[in-house]
Amino acid sequence: MDATRLRSSFETVAFTTAVPFDRAGGAVDHEALADNLSGMYEAGARLFVPCGNTGEYYALTDEERVAVVETHVEATGDEATVVGGAAGNVREVLDLAADYEAAGADALMVMHPDHTYVHERGLAEYYHAICDGTDLGVVIYKRGPEVTRNVLIELSERDEVVAVKFAVADVKEFAQTVQDADGAVTWINGIAERYAIPFAVEGASGYTTGVGNFVPRVTLALFEAIEKEQYDRARRIQQALRPLEDLREEPGEGSSVPNGNNVPVIKAGLDLAGYEGGAVRRPLVELSERDRERLESHYERLETWTPSRP
Repeated sequence: MDATRLRSSFETVAFTTAVPFDRAGGAVDHEALADNLSGMYEAGARLFVPCGNTGEYYALTDEERVAVVETHVEATGDEATVVGGAAGNVREVLDLAADYEAAGADALMVMHPDHTYVHERGLAEYYHAICDGTDLGVVIYKRGPEVTRNVLIELSERDEVVAVKFAVADVKEFAQTVQDADGAVTWINGIAERYAIPFAVEGASGYTTGVGNFVPRVTLALFEAIEKEQYDRARRIQQALRPLEDLREEPGEGSSVPNGNNVPVIKAGLDLAGYEGGAVRRPLVELSERDRERLESHYERLETWTPSRP
């Protein structure tokens, strides 16, 4: 593992990819997935995160997860960095890491812990054990309070930990964590375009995207504007993308659970962009007809809109 190279590869937009499932039998459609990935790569994407929440990680088997990672490696160019998601106990994560490494992945993203009970010391030891057991670069995914500032500060010292995906809408906590951590990790805003500007100001070198699956050039334009500190332009692009993020946050028709639209919007967006979104797997449902019409309206505006340059 070249830790320095890997850390620099996270200083960009991380495309958290969706998995198209065949609408007839429900299997992973690897041909469609490869086409989707090729489109993102041609648009300029270079950092791919398969088997995350956008990729319906918990609806996949381990065999499917490894195959999805392998398709990412095969369908993207030599400049691409592929980071496979993994969750569970240490043995489960390390078994997946070994298979991901054999498939050609560059790094492992350890999903936010899904244990009912955790202890701060035990959680730090959990990440240490994973670092000790793999030759892949390790990305820590923080999506809630369980992964504390103390844990991140301690793990930032590990050479194996190349990045932290900070997916909590708390810029103050993020800024303090970055300030207190002495390690050389790359800090990533894990909640996408909506928070790209404030997190960048406070030390995020990149951010994750879901909508980039179907509007890759727009989100890459946002990253370019932020990188060049063209904040007026960046805000215009961010505002253009916001309706998509708002729609993803909604529970979906007939539900009261937040974010039920998150993945279905991405898959329907891929269809609109001429790619293949495919079906979703339970416990998700397809986008309602009303929400599909709203998405189409937002997408059409983005298709005809060009972010002006300063």
